[in-house]
Amino acid sequence: MESREERHKHHDLVPLAALINRELRNEKMEKPAVRYGSAAQSRKGEDYFLMKTDCQRVPGNPSTSFAVFGIFDGHNGSAAAIFSRDHLLNYVLNAMPRGLGRDEWLHALPRALVAGFVKTDKEFQSKGKTSGTTATFVIIDGWTVTVASVGDSRCILDAQGGGVSILTVDHRLEENAEERERVTASGGEVGRLSIFGGTEIGPLRCWPGGLCLSRSIGDMDVGEFIVPIPYVKQVKLSSTGGRLIIASDGIWDAVSSETAAKACRGLPAELAARLVVKEALRTRGLKDDTTCIVVDIIPPDNKPPPSPPPKKYNKLKALFFRKNSGKSTNKLAKKLSAVGIVEELFEEGSAMLAERLGNDEPSAQTSGLFMCAVCQADLAPNEGISVHAGSIFSASSTPWQGPFLCGDCRNKKDAMEGKRPSGIKVV
Repeated sequence: MESREERHKHHDLVPLAALINRELRNEKMEKPAVRYGSAAQSRKGEDYFLMKTDCQRVPGNPSTSFAVFGIFDGHNGSAAAIFSRDHLLNYVLNAMPRGLGRDEWLHALPRALVAGFVKTDKEFQSKGKTSGTTATFVIIDGWTVTVASVGDSRCILDAQGGGVSILTVDHRLEENAEERERVTASGGEVGRLSIFGGTEIGPLRCWPGGLCLSRSIGDMDVGEFIVPIPYVKQVKLSSTGGRLIIASDGIWDAVSSETAAKACRGLPAELAARLVVKEALRTRGLKDDTTCIVVDIIPPDNKPPPSPPPKKYNKLKALFFRKNSGKSTNKLAKKLSAVGIVEELFEEGSAMLAERLGNDEPSAQTSGLFMCAVCQADLAPNEGISVHAGSIFSASSTPWQGPFLCGDCRNKKDAMEGKRPSGIKVV
């Protein structure tokens, strides 16, 4: 016979299925809603975009859903933009380890984005087409936003109460001294277009090819020192949510980030996207393809955001936050999140693949075979080449430690870093 205490203990037990359902309900309640809209005006027909809200970390499990948005601004034709729109997401997801929980998945995402961008570039260049594209690629999972970008399309965040912040970096040679130094160190030349009499005109460009950007997907005719390795930033929004504005340079050449955000506040996403495009055209005219996606990340109860505190309090809080930015406490974090402050989880923009792919444990294997960190090809243990082999950028790395690359991807890495001439010739 069971004692009274034992019977009471059994009475408190909850079936596993009930626990799982409770978890799913809680997760669903905590997840924000995602509303989005887009608008575009075409001049060259080289802008393409992606909007996909039904992705799942675990296929068949709606509670693991996430959304993806991307803008691809092509140049020298539309082939690279179309290819990136159609394949980049799959290449990123294929680079993710299997069986990860949500937090682990988000932690692994920046590295998978780097691998996916490089694989997209490698696969497109193998087709022998010379077009290229920028790529601004946004993944939203709950309150966490991860942005990867090459080129000069841009993603901004208008956080409720937290101001406007830029989640991308413009890879224009004219404006980015660090990228100019990297390109010249890797074998490229940077200069303006020369006309008769030696007069130089226009923005800084990379030669050969004359591209104004230091990073892109494609562009096989300008040398592989124009790299597809993205700048990646990952942030977590407060429970008040926020608005993302993702747009090609047809927008940003005409209006500032603050102007775009302020122009469409209070409007639903679809109307907001149209208004941003309209404002860009009013300011500059249709001189380039002009594409905009607006994404609203909305608290699940759909309540309006809380009113901001009085201005005097705001100024004091801002001053206090600047003085204590390196000594944040849980108490301070809670107060700041109440007015829409965004938590930065990850940021990295290095163009060195060894730095971006990180380190694997020496024993990390898949089905008894090593795997190329970029193209996901299975490798026998004696075939893989460590991404750190011969690297001078990380003294702590060892050449027998992963991640590993196949021969083709290792050659591409060396070409991007200027260690060998690009193997791609355009006739």
